[in-house]
Amino acid sequence: MSDVSLIATDVHITYRTYLDPPQGLRARLKSRSSQRRFRDIEAVRGASFELHKGESIGIIGHNGAGKSTILLGLAGLLELTQGEVVARSRPALLGVGALLNGSLSGRRNVEMGCLALGMSKRDTDARVDELMEFAGLEDFADVPLKAYSSGMRARLAFTVATTAVPDILLIDEALAVGDQDFHARALARLDEIRAAAGSVVVVSHNMSEVERMCDRILWMDHGQIVKDGLPADVVVEYQDSAASLSSTPIR
Repeated sequence: MSDVSLIATDVHITYRTYLDPPQGLRARLKSRSSQRRFRDIEAVRGASFELHKGESIGIIGHNGAGKSTILLGLAGLLELTQGEVVARSRPALLGVGALLNGSLSGRRNVEMGCLALGMSKRDTDARVDELMEFAGLEDFADVPLKAYSSGMRARLAFTVATTAVPDILLIDEALAVGDQDFHARALARLDEIRAAAGSVVVVSHNMSEVERMCDRILWMDHGQIVKDGLPADVVVEYQDSAASLSSTPIR
């Protein structure tokens, strides 16, 4: 279909994690002659969905449900164990830990980000002050990034990533950090991206946020998509499920 930006088909992602060595002298001596212990984690199991141009999809679920892992797979940063992801262009992943150079100032990070997005030096110079103001960091433009708080870094990373309209933007909790004024500006910016036919996938634990900005919501549980539907319907079912679980007596 001409309006499809990304198709994920039967995506499986399994990664290996190594366990701590056994405790006790006898156990440690015995383990020296054997291979290091490990465990394979099936983080994503058979996820399939389509993302359309101008569409915003939210992904919700408990901690460890596979939300961040599937974003890494969609961005091509984690190898798929099975299945495939076909995208109109390479998705851009924005997270709280987005790569920025801590030794450089906020201004220099913005300049480098703009140039990496293909902007000319002239256009970059003309927009730096505007972008620093958008991030609410004009008073810290020349301060090294390593002196920024996590919220300030997240605001700068979001500003750089959305300077140009990305075809596909993946957001992993990056909007959870920052003040209320910037949060409102960020949501307005995402509306502009969608209006320009950009597509957004956002992972969030903020139910009101995903209801406000998303056309659809995927509910993930233990690596699987258990529900794909309208925000109001999926959020209510998810919250009812969480409330039922929390009210179950422990025996």
